[in-house]
Formats: sequence, structure tokens, C-alpha cells
Amino acid sequence: MKSKRSLLAGPYLFWSIAFIIIPLVMVFYYGFINENGAFTLENIAAIATPEHSKALWISIRLSLISTVICFLLAYPLAMILSSMSVNQNQFIVLVFILPMWMNFLLRTLAWQTLLEKNGVINMILNFFSLPSLNIINTEAAIILGMVYNFLPFMVLPIYNSLARLDRDVINAAHDLGANWVQTFCRIIFPLSIPGVVSGVTMVFVPALTTFVISAILGGSKILLIGNVIEQEFTQASNWNLGSGLSIVLMIFIILSMIISAILDKDGEGTLL
Repeated sequence: MKSKRSLLAGPYLFWSIAFIIIPLVMVFYYGFINENGAFTLENIAAIATPEHSKALWISIRLSLISTVICFLLAYPLAMILSSMSVNQNQFIVLVFILPMWMNFLLRTLAWQTLLEKNGVINMILNFFSLPSLNIINTEAAIILGMVYNFLPFMVLPIYNSLARLDRDVINAAHDLGANWVQTFCRIIFPLSIPGVVSGVTMVFVPALTTFVISAILGGSKILLIGNVIEQEFTQASNWNLGSGLSIVLMIFIILSMIISAILDKDGEGTLL
């Protein structure tokens, strides 16, 4: 039986080594050497330069704003879905999973078509003699793209936590005289924190590392740290600097995952 399990695990082990471990080893290798192959910390210290630190700060700020907006939109929606009497699992799949099957790039390009100066939204506004909406190539457009693409990753874990709540506990709180606000603040929200933490992590991490959304909706005028890293690899062909900046970005990702693991020890906020 063990030999069969080992045989079945072979493809996954190969996949992990080829597409996870080896790329990570290469990133760390190039990140700690210079063009001559000598050990250096300059590639990592480059994050302190004005242009790189500015890109990192903008990335963190826009990621935090997008995460907060996703939370404010996702929590009420998750509460509504968790209280519905229909077949909830199928409804969740229909509303959130199926749209995510569309290619990420195509969804972002669709928003570019909607938001551009001669796009669909401005055509409709001009038809009704309303002022045009000029948010393309701005931070607002990038935030909109992040919220649109990553909102399902906030809804699903919060919904999962709320769906697991024991309704008898909530009914007991009402029987003891607690109103809706007290029940929410003292019972519902504290018990759903694992899902909130998981959702925040699943939105903040991809928002922090994205470069496609900012390149398309920001018109490459607003550089995030992901854009800087992508340009170092593809345009400047500077794998050493790109890898060093990637290591710094990985530190932020690891820290967020550690916080998530501490606050969600039992994995209650994981997806369905």
C-alpha cells in the first residue's frame, strides 16, 4: 500500500521540484550574487533606493486599500449567503467560481475597455449628457481592478466560517436579551475571525505582488513593486536585481502567512 501511495505521489513530487523548489533556488541564488558571481547583499539592499522604496510603498498602500474594500464588500455578502435557505454550495459555485474560470488577463482587459476615455462607460455617460469618468491610468483604476479580481478570495473563506457557526449559539444570545448589534460584535464576528484573516491574506498577497493589473489599468504610469521586478527580468535582463527584490517581497508574503497561521490555527478559514 505504501509503495502504491509513493507511486501516486510521484507526479506531484516532480511538479513541486520542477516548478516550485528549483525556481525558488534560482531566485535565491541570483539574489545573493552579483554579475561576476560573487556573494553580495546589494541586490536586496536595492529596495532602499528611492525608486524601489516608492514602488514598494505604493504597492503596500494600494494592497491595503483594496483589502479593506474587499472586506467591507465581502462580509455583508457572506452573511447574506450564509443565511439563505437555497442550496448554498451550488449557489456559491455558480456566483463566484464560474466567473473565475475566465482568464485573469481577459477580465482585466475588459475593465480597460470599460474605463478608457472612449470606453463603454463614458459612451453611456455621454449619451445621457453626464460628465465623463476619467479614472483610467490612475490608482483608482488599479484598486478597482484588484477589488474585482480578488473579491471572491475574500468572500469564500468568510462565508465558510459563517456557514460553520452553530445557530443555537446565536439563538441563545437572542434569548438572553442580546440585540443584533451585540450578537454580531460578541459572537458572530469573533467566531468568523479565522475566515477574515484567511480572506485578508488571500487578497493582500496577490494584490501586493500583481503587475498585470497596474500595467493594464495603470497604463504603466504607476509602477508597483511587481512591475519593477517584472521589468528587471524581462526588459533590463538583470536577474540579480530582480531576484533580490523578489526575496524582499517574499519576506512580506511569509510574514502575512505566519500571521494568518497564528490567528487561524485550526484552519477554520480555509476554502470550501
